Amino acid sequence: MKNLKFAVLFFLLPSNLFSMHIMEGFLPPLWAGFWWLAALPFIWLGIVSVKKIVTAKPELKPLIAMAGAFAFVLSALKIPSVTGSSSHMTGVALGTLLFGPFTMALLGFIVLLFQALLLAHGGLTTLGANTISMAVAGPMMAYSVFTLCRKSGVNDRIGIFSAAFLCDIFTYVVTSAQLALAHPAADGGAAVSLVKFLTVFAVTQIPLAVIEGLLTVVVFNILSSYAIDEMKVLGFMKLTLEEQYEK
Repeated sequence: MKNLKFAVLFFLLPSNLFSMHIMEGFLPPLWAGFWWLAALPFIWLGIVSVKKIVTAKPELKPLIAMAGAFAFVLSALKIPSVTGSSSHMTGVALGTLLFGPFTMALLGFIVLLFQALLLAHGGLTTLGANTISMAVAGPMMAYSVFTLCRKSGVNDRIGIFSAAFLCDIFTYVVTSAQLALAHPAADGGAAVSLVKFLTVFAVTQIPLAVIEGLLTVVVFNILSSYAIDEMKVLGFMKLTLEEQYEK
């Protein structure tokens, strides 16, 4: 009976349950509260980070808004999967590489909040969990990958693609882990549940991650070509991160 219930959970409930955003009410209260508490420090660091940037360079406000809009649009486009679920790109790597992971934590939180309120995509009780996966874990991965690529002498375009690709993949891995912890399988526990959730996402998420990586490179190229000197993307990014983390 428990196995039958788990099968129904995967295949009969609405597809929004298995989109990258965890739907309203799907997490038990204790897990929902835990992820909210985990997200709050990163949201605060994001506020501090954005304040430093706009104080030092007020002209970058439109670029910050653009990074948030980019994440909002990409993460709102749900792609149906043959598994009966849906997946989407995250769009958070762009803002991360422009302004750092903490800024993107705040922008991602705002994006997820508006999507929950306006699009019924995700939810308020699960907002903490969704923030951790898409606005914290994903950006941290993107920043770490790009930093490693630069230190290793890898071409910036390859570094940008790798950062965006792995950011997307890692977001869905974290989401799967959150779901598995909250809903462990009757036989095998959270580990078995994790494999099942990863399988549900994998069919569509890997090609979407490739598309997001390529799209992020294209947007960076456009910004680098047309932005004014203070907003040259690859040159400004290093200065911004130094201002945020070394002062």
